[in-house]
Amino acid sequence: MIKANIPTCLTFFRVLLIPFFVLAFYLPLNLGLFVSALIFIIAAITDWFDGYLARLWKQTTKFGAFLDPVADKVMVATALVLVTESFDIWYVTLPAATMIAREIIVSCLREWMAEIGKRSNIAVSWIAKFKTTAQMMSLFGLLWRPTPLIENFSITLLYLAAILTFWSMYEYLKAAWNYLKES
Repeated sequence: MIKANIPTCLTFFRVLLIPFFVLAFYLPLNLGLFVSALIFIIAAITDWFDGYLARLWKQTTKFGAFLDPVADKVMVATALVLVTESFDIWYVTLPAATMIAREIIVSCLREWMAEIGKRSNIAVSWIAKFKTTAQMMSLFGLLWRPTPLIENFSITLLYLAAILTFWSMYEYLKAAWNYLKES
């Protein structure tokens, strides 16, 4: 049976926000962009909060440890797709596609490392945390786009996040390389 505690409920809430996030993005009013950005930032805050509370209250569960990154990755990938569609230009699509590809590669790497009992060798790094922060701030600005200045700053943050994406992926692959090269 799944243990329902506040951190897990926050993670479920984040999953439930995803369809509302998408629908808000497509509202025909300019308010839709703000509402979708607001939903996105609420999801980002609950992501931080659920992990913090789970550790603080010692309420970590296996199900929560599984669902939390799923909720994060689906929300971020959805935001990247929406932003890419909205801008419809290569210099937004390229870093977005890079980030989605990195998430797939690192997720597969973690799964494979878990299969061989070496999952702890590729724990989340500080680079990945900075990447996530830059990515969330960028996506918030690119979803909302209240001014050209914020839009341009958000695109700059998107590129910073893309650079950190490559860096963190390199670090994870380097940590796993000895296991990957075995025949």
